[in-house]
Amino acid sequence: MDCDNSDKKFKFAIDRGGTFTDVYSKCPGGKVRVMKLLSVDPANYSDAPTEGIRRILEEETGKKIPPGEPIDASQIEWIRMGTTVATNALLERKGERVALVINHGFRDLLYIGNQARPRIFDLEISTPEVLYEEVVEVHGRVIPAEGGTRGSNSFGSDSCVPGSDTWKCIRGSTGEEFLVTEELRLDLLRDELIKVKGKGINSLSVVLLHSYAYAEHELMVGELAKELGFSHVSLSHKITAMVRVVPRGFTACADAYLTPHVQKYVHSFASGFKDNLKGTSILFMQSDGGLTPMDHFNGSRAVLSGPAGGVVGYAITTTDFMSNSDGKPPPVIGFDMGGTSTDVSRFAGEYEHVFESTTAGVTIQAPQLDINTVAAGGGSILTFRSGLFAVGPESSGADPGPSCYRKGGPASVTDANLVLGRLLPEFFPCIFGPGENEPLDMSASREAIGKIRDEVNSFIKSQGGGEQKTMSIEEVAMGFIRVANEAMCRPIRALTQAKGYDTSHHILAVFGGAGGQHACAIARSLGMSTVFVHRYAGILSAYGMALADVVHETQEPCAKVYSSGSFPYLEKHLDDLTQECQKELISQGFSKSEIVTEPYLHMRYEGTDCALMCSPVSIEGNQKSCGKYGNFEETFLSRYKREFGFTIPDRPIIVDDVRVRGVGKSSICKANIIKPGDGPPPVEMVTQVYFEQSNAHMDTPVYLLNKLGAGHKLTGPSIIMDGLSTVLVEPGCEGEVTHSGDMKITIGGAISPLSIHKTGLDSIQLSIFSHRFMSIAEQMGRILQRTSISTNIKERLDFSCALFGPDGGLVSNAPHIPVHLGAMQETVQYQMKVLGEDIHKGDVILANHPCAGGSHLPDLTVITPVFYKGEERPVFFVASRGHHADIGGSTPGSMPPHSHSLLEEGAAFKSFKIVERGAFREKELIEALTTVPQGAPQGCSGTRNLHDNLSDLRAQIAANQKGIYLVCELIDVYGLDVVQAYMKFIQENAELAVRDMLKEIARRKKKERGVDDKGLCLLEANDFLDDGSPIKLNVSLNSEEGSATFDFSGTGFEVWGNCNAPKAITLSAIIYCLRCMVGHDVPLNQGCLTPVKVITPKGSLLCPSDNAAVVGGNVLTSQRVVDVVLRALDAGAAASQGCMNNVTLGDENWGYYETVAGGAGAGHSWHGRSGVHTHMTNTRITDTEILERRYPVVVRKFQLRDDPDAFFGGEGKYRGGLGVTRELLFRRPATLSVLTERRVFSPYGLKGGRDGAKGVNLLIKAEDGRTVYLGSKTAVTVSPGDVFRMLTPGGGGYGEPNPDASAVKRGWKAEGRRGGASFEERGSVFEYRRAQESV
Repeated sequence: MDCDNSDKKFKFAIDRGGTFTDVYSKCPGGKVRVMKLLSVDPANYSDAPTEGIRRILEEETGKKIPPGEPIDASQIEWIRMGTTVATNALLERKGERVALVINHGFRDLLYIGNQARPRIFDLEISTPEVLYEEVVEVHGRVIPAEGGTRGSNSFGSDSCVPGSDTWKCIRGSTGEEFLVTEELRLDLLRDELIKVKGKGINSLSVVLLHSYAYAEHELMVGELAKELGFSHVSLSHKITAMVRVVPRGFTACADAYLTPHVQKYVHSFASGFKDNLKGTSILFMQSDGGLTPMDHFNGSRAVLSGPAGGVVGYAITTTDFMSNSDGKPPPVIGFDMGGTSTDVSRFAGEYEHVFESTTAGVTIQAPQLDINTVAAGGGSILTFRSGLFAVGPESSGADPGPSCYRKGGPASVTDANLVLGRLLPEFFPCIFGPGENEPLDMSASREAIGKIRDEVNSFIKSQGGGEQKTMSIEEVAMGFIRVANEAMCRPIRALTQAKGYDTSHHILAVFGGAGGQHACAIARSLGMSTVFVHRYAGILSAYGMALADVVHETQEPCAKVYSSGSFPYLEKHLDDLTQECQKELISQGFSKSEIVTEPYLHMRYEGTDCALMCSPVSIEGNQKSCGKYGNFEETFLSRYKREFGFTIPDRPIIVDDVRVRGVGKSSICKANIIKPGDGPPPVEMVTQVYFEQSNAHMDTPVYLLNKLGAGHKLTGPSIIMDGLSTVLVEPGCEGEVTHSGDMKITIGGAISPLSIHKTGLDSIQLSIFSHRFMSIAEQMGRILQRTSISTNIKERLDFSCALFGPDGGLVSNAPHIPVHLGAMQETVQYQMKVLGEDIHKGDVILANHPCAGGSHLPDLTVITPVFYKGEERPVFFVASRGHHADIGGSTPGSMPPHSHSLLEEGAAFKSFKIVERGAFREKELIEALTTVPQGAPQGCSGTRNLHDNLSDLRAQIAANQKGIYLVCELIDVYGLDVVQAYMKFIQENAELAVRDMLKEIARRKKKERGVDDKGLCLLEANDFLDDGSPIKLNVSLNSEEGSATFDFSGTGFEVWGNCNAPKAITLSAIIYCLRCMVGHDVPLNQGCLTPVKVITPKGSLLCPSDNAAVVGGNVLTSQRVVDVVLRALDAGAAASQGCMNNVTLGDENWGYYETVAGGAGAGHSWHGRSGVHTHMTNTRITDTEILERRYPVVVRKFQLRDDPDAFFGGEGKYRGGLGVTRELLFRRPATLSVLTERRVFSPYGLKGGRDGAKGVNLLIKAEDGRTVYLGSKTAVTVSPGDVFRMLTPGGGGYGEPNPDASAVKRGWKAEGRRGGASFEERGSVFEYRRAQESV
């Protein structure tokens, strides 16, 4: 299909965004029209895209087209559109009414999700509402024929399970065998669906376990639903036939929720034209960057419809224009900064897709361009807190918008740019104010930032001033711009470095209305040399749709090993999918010559979860080639090596999915060539713009892009206006107009502000260094994740990396795993104390012992000193802590439930030089890891996984080396004295935030008690472990100093078990609690504990002897410490479940470990969330389908508790969250170990709220049906058919229950409230951080 096959008709490409709708039109004769109008303006029009088309047709044809009347579409050749209709419906929860049909026992599966909470420091756990309003449980169940389908995890038949002889065996579409353990009961389902229909619900989402491979049950449900008159039915296997029921279920629900809503909009749009656009090509942009016909546009593939157009736009226009010396286009970073969001993406010759992403709390399994929303754009709200400049994440949005929008909005990034002269009101349309007819308001911006200026100067004076003088409005505005730029650079670095690329080797392609104002500064900060700004940068998403291809994709699941024996199977399925794509595209008007098909295999190493979607390398006759399609393995190995740093020889490669992407090629609408520039570029005006390099205004010429010719060069500073966006060329940079009217900016060397090398406190520099220090820790983490080999570190991301000062004090830590917070500081300072002067360049130290700051033995900490040229002693330290799957001890996994001494828990290192003066001590390390400690009980062993231990320790060393490089690089720029000065300032800033919070608590408690003196405020709390051991805390608050003493005197003695907690655990728990109560982002470092003195009596379970067992202290006692601290500080929240519910099962051949969610405590203004992890853990649970495929267990039930104890527990004005019921049926003999708490003592309620329900561990024996109570901690042998039933604790209630309230209904759950108006993050960088914080 040729987009330029006719110059006789109009062609429209439209991006309907959240704030503005952008229109690109190619008119008869080749003339181009562009237009920008408000997306919502009901006073003037009902639909912005229709209005844009109407105006252009009317103006270009000269024929009057009355608003509101159907438009004659006979002059329109095609319309291509991207829309935020689906995204907005998700964000605002305004989609279709939906009911969910799911297997019996799993009614709350999608509510529980992966059980991790979205923001780890929020006591009020707010999650978006589920998309369905009714749930229908259907009887009928399918399980894999083997409880483990790969290699050593293959367990044979189920003949040992009672009743299994009646199970029917069937073969799924993947070639695997499945067992029907319960036939589908359509008779019962019919009655339930009739009830749902009677409630006015007409859209169904059907999600049945293992339907990705055995779809018959879903198909039968679908037929019944259609028979009963449901207008829309989304079957999960048809929406996305991929394994993992939770994301597939989310996707099916999103489709059922969004597709009817999207189709209503599509048909409404068509109704604005005569004959409903019959005969006109109407295509909509999908999330994957391809166009699809109007009738095929569905909700689950529409979420990134608008942003996808921008990626296509910059990908095609930038690579068309620029190429490297080898003729290949350079890699490009797309930077799309608009009014309400900032999106970042990458293109290097092919689009980068992700196949699972979360938007507005809904995980969607579908091909999507990897577009990362990283900031709130021009609407990011500016605040000053405790000496730090903060930009976002809260947003002023489109309404009220920034202060300058004349609707009373807060100070935002747009206001800062306006104050600095980077935005020129005279070039903006008059669309602001209540009547949407006024210009931008400079005075409102100055007033809003002036208020912040007053706060800043007041703070400076309160700190004694020092070298820092009071600041002007312009200096404050400039400070916020610098902080905003640095905040946006962090995720860009993460996006590139996560995949093994150097950020500085990319071109920065800038678009969106606000991107051009920040482009030069961001490129310079990232080390980039070139910025590209397309002439249609202000509407590039719309222009990208004019350039895009039509795409049709097909995919089906697979379960084959990539080997010659599977090639015929794979080739046949690729053939079938290819034919399906070609048939569909031919039906849309493409000839076969215009169709390109791209084959892919979704591949992963056996035993891992990290799958890569791989295209083939064409190698004729290669034995690894899959027939005519080529060698997919070569691509997989190459990508795996680049992204993760290694490959795994001799490990089978599994194909999870077969996919074909069919592309109907559109010939590109090439941009017109503009005339060469004649003479110097014409200056429209000269304005005053404030720049950080001079700390003053500079004369800045303003140019109009449409008056510039090819070859015109613009030396910075200068501003280029194009009517759609503003481009700022900073001092030291040079812009050049290309032959097509685009702008290429060459970035000059950095011109440092005068303050950069000063050691005195500067609040702006403080905020920037906060980001820089965190970025070092984050980049260390990326290297560790890429180069490690174990599942725990590479896939579960159970690690932390950190930067420490020369005194061993924590400077920055990433990610924020609660149980790691502050703990490594103890480890570093222990080494400094023990080794003293014996720390040399090239040394690397290994430690995990509790007395050396360790948490539990599987967490190995690797510490490296940072030496800088000319310095004899370390100037910093870097460290990485990773959870190793096994380091010996009495049980596999090194987490024995009944350990009584540290010797039973594995290899222990107090201070072991793993590298000494550059030499890796591998022999000594292997000996230490494999030797059973002297005195260890019989049955203990050395590490059972030496290869992974060594590989992961090397990865930790490599991560530390990255940290050393980055620290030295920072020192090279600023100087050692400046970097160390700001290290101390960052710590002092965290100290200040904690002191302010402690002062407030003390004042509030004194006011409650009617005391008004300057003495100490005394608080206390206590709680108990299930063995009766007390944890007692007395807190003394000094309201004048903002200091506190946490005294745990009176806490129980060291226990004969493993619930002892090293001091590092207590410190981590206290930092976690303080951060929760501060309520906003603060640097989590040594400063948090500076105002706090912690007393843990020696010999107590919080300061045990060197050889005490501690594995339970890390996962259980830490939770109780949090409960006690929050109660003492009166955090306004009842106790959450207070347990991680650790479950381990397996035998000598296999092992599996999980932690299980419970209820969150209610608070002074919120209900507790049900079925979620709380406080010191946030671990995701293994998806039911993955669990049943890999291990010989069946999940019989996973839902919120509905027993009487659960509903009575946690009652209150605000109700505590419910725990969950989880049942596992064993298919083979195994050992079951449980390590739990809150089975004896309930989670406390507050202010009259009832205590939460206690947890219960039960074993139902298959041989006689009896039920056995297992207690809190045990290890038992289970037989085939036995069922383990765990009821997890609920959260405590808050406030007296209302006696008039109606009885709590079955299935009650609190949704929580959505947070403030912060932007919605998305993309691979966001998913990575969520995964890191879900440990």
